Amino acid sequence: MADKPDYSFELAAQARGFARVAGVDEVGRGPLCGPVTAAAVVLDPARIPEGLNDSKKLSARRRAELFEEIVASADYCIAHASVEEIDALNILQASHLAMCRAVAGLARAPGHVLVDGNRLPRDLGLSAEALVKGDARSVSIAAASILAKEARDRLMVDLAQQYPGYGWEKNAGYPTKDHLSALLDLGVTPVHRRSFRPVHNILCQAKTVTP
Repeated sequence: MADKPDYSFELAAQARGFARVAGVDEVGRGPLCGPVTAAAVVLDPARIPEGLNDSKKLSARRRAELFEEIVASADYCIAHASVEEIDALNILQASHLAMCRAVAGLARAPGHVLVDGNRLPRDLGLSAEALVKGDARSVSIAAASILAKEARDRLMVDLAQQYPGYGWEKNAGYPTKDHLSALLDLGVTPVHRRSFRPVHNILCQAKTVTP
C-alpha cells in the first residue's frame, strides 16, 4: 500500500469507461451528539490539490487550507444525517444515508463511486467499490474526508456556542472525560444521540456513565 493516497483507483475506473469518479467518506460515527457528516468529491485531474491525505493525518491548519483548495477546484457536496435519523435508523445506516445524500448533491452524477470502508450504502444506485482505509489510498476519498471533517468540526463549534460547557469546540462531541462529566452535570441536550449508551443511561437516570 502506498504511503500516501494517489489517483490510481480513479484511473482504473476511468479505464473501465467511467469518466466521472467520486470519492466518498463520512465522519462522526463515534460522537455522542450532532449529525453524522459525509462528503462526495469529483476531483479535476488537472487541479488536484497538493498534499491530500487522510484528514486525521493533517494538522487543523493544513486541513482548513486544503478544504478551501478542494471547494475551489472540485465538484463536491457535503451532507448530513440528523441526530433524529441516527436514533431512528442506527449510526451505520445514518452514515450511509449521509453518503447517498452527498453523492446525489453533486452537480453531475458520477459514473463510479469510491467509498471509504468495507460496506457500500444500499441505496447508492451507482457503480461503486468499497476501499478499506480508502482515505489513505485514494485522493478523491482523502478530499472527501477533509471536507467532511472540516464541515462537521465547524458545525460542532457553532453548536458549542448554543450549548456551552460540553467542550464540543474541542472534542467535536466525542465521549471525552470532560464531555461525559458535563453530561452528568448539565444534562442531555436536544442534539445528543439518545440511542447511544452514555446518553441513554443518563436519560434512564443511571448512576454511572460509561463511554
